[in-house]
Amino acid sequence: MKQILDAHGLMTFLEKEHGYKKIESLFISATEKNNFLLMTSVNLGEVFYIILRECGEEKAQEVEEIIQTLPIEIIDADWKLTREAAKLKAFKRMSYADCFAAALAIINKGELITGDPEFKAVESQIKIMWLNQK
Repeated sequence: MKQILDAHGLMTFLEKEHGYKKIESLFISATEKNNFLLMTSVNLGEVFYIILRECGEEKAQEVEEIIQTLPIEIIDADWKLTREAAKLKAFKRMSYADCFAAALAIINKGELITGDPEFKAVESQIKIMWLNQK
């Protein structure tokens, strides 16, 4: 089963917040099995703008270089993904960016890795690995 990482999950790892060990072990497993986690370019953009806004250009560039070394396959937002995200946004109380992560999980019949409670809106539609649960 493909595993999908949202911005919250990646930020949890980068900032070593509660739950980062789960992501660290997923990265190790992904590397060993050559089965990278998926993330949309929209959600990666979220991570980049947050770091840029909070820490500046130099830190954002540094983090971008770190992310490129992680076992994450970045999926660009084509029409199929965008259409699925738009369908979610039309009927769910979620940010548009989060709809892309959920849409990627739907399309790939995958598991979304997050701690963001906003995804409770799609919990009946996708499998979710909650970072804040033991």
